[in-house]
Amino acid sequence: MTQKQPFQLPDFYMPHPARINPHLEGARRHTKEWAYAMEMIDTGVWTEEDLDNHDYALLCAYTHPDCSGEELDLITDWYVWVFFFDDHFLEVYKKTRDMAGAKEYLARLPAFMPVDLATPIPEPTNPVEAGLLDLWRRTTPTTSADWRRRFHEATRHLLEESLWELGNIRQARVSNPIEYIEMRRKVGGAPWSAGLVEHAVGAEIPARIAETRPLRVLKDTFSDGVHLRNDLFSYQREVEREGENANCVLVVERFFGVPTQKAAEITNDLLTSRLQQFENTAFVELPPLFEEYGLDPLERQGVFLYVKGLQDWQSGGHEWHMRSSRYMNGGGEGGGSSPTIELPAPAGLPTHFRVGTERRLARGERDEAASRAATLIERVLRGPTGLGTSGVRLTLSPSALGLKRLKNHSHLLFRPVGPTTLPEFYMPYKARVNGNLARAKQHCIDYARATGMLAEVPGVPGACIWDEDRLAGYDFAECAARIHPDATGDELDVSSAWLTWGTYGDDYFPVVFGNTRNFAAAKLQNDRLSLFMPLDGEPSPPPLNPVEAGLADLWRRTAGPLSPSQRASFRKSVEDMTASWLWELMNQTQHRIPDPVDYVEMRRATFGSDMTMNLARITKGGRIPPEALNSRPIRWLEVSAQDYACFTNDIFSYQKEIEYEGELHNIVLVLQTFLDLSRDEAVEAVNKLMTSRMEQFEHVLAHDVPPMIADLDLDADARAALDAYIEGLKDWMAGILDWHVITRRYPEPELQRHRAKALGPVALLRGVTAATLPGGLAALFRAG
Repeated sequence: MTQKQPFQLPDFYMPHPARINPHLEGARRHTKEWAYAMEMIDTGVWTEEDLDNHDYALLCAYTHPDCSGEELDLITDWYVWVFFFDDHFLEVYKKTRDMAGAKEYLARLPAFMPVDLATPIPEPTNPVEAGLLDLWRRTTPTTSADWRRRFHEATRHLLEESLWELGNIRQARVSNPIEYIEMRRKVGGAPWSAGLVEHAVGAEIPARIAETRPLRVLKDTFSDGVHLRNDLFSYQREVEREGENANCVLVVERFFGVPTQKAAEITNDLLTSRLQQFENTAFVELPPLFEEYGLDPLERQGVFLYVKGLQDWQSGGHEWHMRSSRYMNGGGEGGGSSPTIELPAPAGLPTHFRVGTERRLARGERDEAASRAATLIERVLRGPTGLGTSGVRLTLSPSALGLKRLKNHSHLLFRPVGPTTLPEFYMPYKARVNGNLARAKQHCIDYARATGMLAEVPGVPGACIWDEDRLAGYDFAECAARIHPDATGDELDVSSAWLTWGTYGDDYFPVVFGNTRNFAAAKLQNDRLSLFMPLDGEPSPPPLNPVEAGLADLWRRTAGPLSPSQRASFRKSVEDMTASWLWELMNQTQHRIPDPVDYVEMRRATFGSDMTMNLARITKGGRIPPEALNSRPIRWLEVSAQDYACFTNDIFSYQKEIEYEGELHNIVLVLQTFLDLSRDEAVEAVNKLMTSRMEQFEHVLAHDVPPMIADLDLDADARAALDAYIEGLKDWMAGILDWHVITRRYPEPELQRHRAKALGPVALLRGVTAATLPGGLAALFRAG
């Protein structure tokens, strides 16, 4: 008896038609022979019938429609191997809850994929090891060391992060949405698939741009699209039959407390948003990246082939999910009793493989002529049928057409919203205050005055971003005294100044560049900032504005005691923060509220949390072994703390940003728009996210850090240093929440009091001229 499906599949946004590789039948024959040779068949995991029904050759023929027959054979073998690994790990380790055996098993696998091809490889002892060894030898001879390094890392994540799934199963724990998206990328394997796309299209990403934001976002959005789609199709098999809890539909269902159908629709909306972020990145962010890094025509062509390959994978992967017996693809249970027009399935395919949409007719009688007309319209809209043609058939619904993206561009700027009712925050830690607070308060004022932050904005006579009264009300020393309660007087002065500089720069960029939408001038300004953070003591140019002057002063006071590697790491975190201001400006230029996942991941940089935590890593983490400091549990603690602090700021600053500054970058607004919530509902959702991140912090501290310490056999000094660092993270979260309660940066009376002094967009547009801007910025102003 067919099991009732838990929800009706939503209408999917799929703008690119699926195509099929003509070498499909050859790949089917080859991969079956290969699976037998690797002893994957009839060994307790798969039968030959299982392999035939799953039809991984069809998956690869859809996802790589243009590669040669030999390449398709290789790609298909890789997918047979990865799915066999997944099912083998489920049977042997997940179902038995054998964590120790799983760790030992996974620890051997990296040896079968050496980045240095001259490295000796051990003898395989099971089908997973044998398959990986064979595939690595067949794949890598024509690849660069950079590609091998990236593909090795993606494969290792795919394998090792299975322990995260196993840990959650053992603890009967369903992750929070942010944790799930991040971890699903690694354990789900789509970054690994992206590496195979490079190989299949014969175009490696140039090494110098492989780690840039646009390429990272293309890979991440591709990965999220693949995984969210898979979660929708595999919910019934994974959650209902196998007891898995790593599925986005389940995560949404539990987190928001909504029915399964609604959770599936939210998951599909997120899938659509990620695909549209992919499109935005390809169209908006790639062209300037090509110019910045000077890619030649062949390199640009290679990147576009890669982008096209990722698009083919999305479309082909959807088509395969609609056909494979591995997944739920019958369309789910119908909603109500409305009669439905059903067209014949493509020839040779069972009814439950039907692809495309079914147009429901309104209730009531229809005469025969109207029914025939409706059927004819449906046939025309549906397009051609048959293998490989579903991608060109249209589904006329807002979801399928991707029309929800219009909401992201329709926000009314400077809309009055009034004060935000603060929720009850979950904060299990108590803030402590540094005894050197009084001197740090005065230091902030002196530092801002000396670097020009309290003077007129260069190029805008009569206008300033801050004055002394405003800065005193913001009181960044109060924040620094709480996030660094044990710092010396000199250390607290520097910490307070960094908070002052970072906030001033965050206020400066929207005023000077945002209102004019002059991205080119903002990019030049951002590039200049690196000149004031020399790694080897090289001279810096004279500063042209308070942002440059403030950074030059702080770098001299901070970088001296650091080692060369620490200096480079800290500079990178500052550059990441300032580059995130350009990301905000790019969205402002498009009048675009960010995609939820992109916002959360970029918010850590725009808030400066990466920068302040990196400084803590350098100062407090010096005695912690790198393998502990860079371990998965410590990284989880850090990002959980960062998200808690960032979302705290967004709730407190909502009125300031939305009503007084015309901002688009606030998690409350992002969730309002994405989930169609009121402001109060969105605030509650954000507070729930904050609580879940704090609970994850506590969970990791209790369940993941102790095994990591034991596995690494840390000595007493290292454990004491690690404990101090973790206490610092607690201070950081508690201190930031405490500062938001006492600062005068966000209350409505202060916003109203400073409004008359503020530099509004009209004043800026009237005041800024090319003649008032220095040097190259003036030329770019004229060009912009």
